[in-house]
Amino acid sequence: MLPFTGAVPGTPRAVRDDAVFAGALAVLSAVLAVFVEDGLRPDLLGWSLLLGAHVPLVWRRSSPLPVLVGVVALIAPYHAVDYTHMAAVPVGMVALYTVAVSGRPRRALITGILVVGVTMTVNASVAPHQVAEVLRISGWVVAVLLLGVYVRIHRQYVTSVLERAERAERTREEEARRRVAEERLRVARDLHDLLAHSITLVGVQTSVAAHVLTADPERLDRAAVAKALDDIADTCRSARGELRATLEVLREGTVEETRGPLPGLDGLADLAEAARTSGAEVDLAVREVEAPPAVGAAAYRIVQEALTNAVRHGGGGPGLTIRVGIRSEGPALRVTVVDDGPAAVQDPSHTPGFGLVGMRERARSVGGTLEAGPRPDGGFLVAAVLPLVPVGGLR
Repeated sequence: MLPFTGAVPGTPRAVRDDAVFAGALAVLSAVLAVFVEDGLRPDLLGWSLLLGAHVPLVWRRSSPLPVLVGVVALIAPYHAVDYTHMAAVPVGMVALYTVAVSGRPRRALITGILVVGVTMTVNASVAPHQVAEVLRISGWVVAVLLLGVYVRIHRQYVTSVLERAERAERTREEEARRRVAEERLRVARDLHDLLAHSITLVGVQTSVAAHVLTADPERLDRAAVAKALDDIADTCRSARGELRATLEVLREGTVEETRGPLPGLDGLADLAEAARTSGAEVDLAVREVEAPPAVGAAAYRIVQEALTNAVRHGGGGPGLTIRVGIRSEGPALRVTVVDDGPAAVQDPSHTPGFGLVGMRERARSVGGTLEAGPRPDGGFLVAAVLPLVPVGGLR
């Protein structure tokens, strides 16, 4: 009574495997018919009925109920003639087991009731003295059916466990891919904010130094040139330090250990001072606000990118005014950066960068919103609303 294994029911491999199994079972039945004495030794008719009952087993996986009917139709007259009863037991039990293991428990119950009921009815009318023997056989029939039901339920349980494990593994893989994608996006934003901000300042400071050198060569303002070069050196040192920290994240692969403290609202003064080295006037108004680290970091990066854009596109230099405002509005932090530069009349051929996209992503990373665009009366406005209880934060 082998359970179904390997091949799919109905396939050539399944038929071949069941044919081999039926042949082996037929050999076993023949041995029992020869050596067990609990009835008449089979003659030609007996051997035909006994061995013929094994033929339907070749299709037991694809048609379990017709196979059971075919087996019963052959072994019933075999038992009725009183041939060796033990020889026909294995094939009958395999047919019963196949029905139970391949169908729902209800089908096994109905099959058991019919088989036991018909057997007891026929034997009670034909040979009442064998009722005890029929009851014993009925017990085996019930046991085989229960075994088939148990095997079916156990397989379903194992299959469900394997499927849950597979789904959990897929979920873990998807989560890992999502985290990798989020980390790549975070590093890309960090590199953009860092390099764009630093390169823009270096460019403006270099222009200032060049202007001082060429404005009046006869009366060279050495102090102004030295200050411009010092500003460039400070900007480069700061950029180098942040770039090193960002690259350590990529090299080590462990974000939490290498990220270091997140920038926050207390770093806005340094951003404003760096923007002032370009010649712009920066008005920083920051009210005392207790913001979570992720929200503070998002506000810092938004202000950094807004200042970079203002200096780059707003004609950075004397005459440019930038106003930065940070204040709480109920359960949210409001961030505004306004400049009076000519951002509203940018060159249409200018290729947009990732600055505005990055600022919106930073706002969304903590559950906030951001609006940015030119003002009707000139200049550019960046306004963000960040919840003080963040949904989640990417640096």
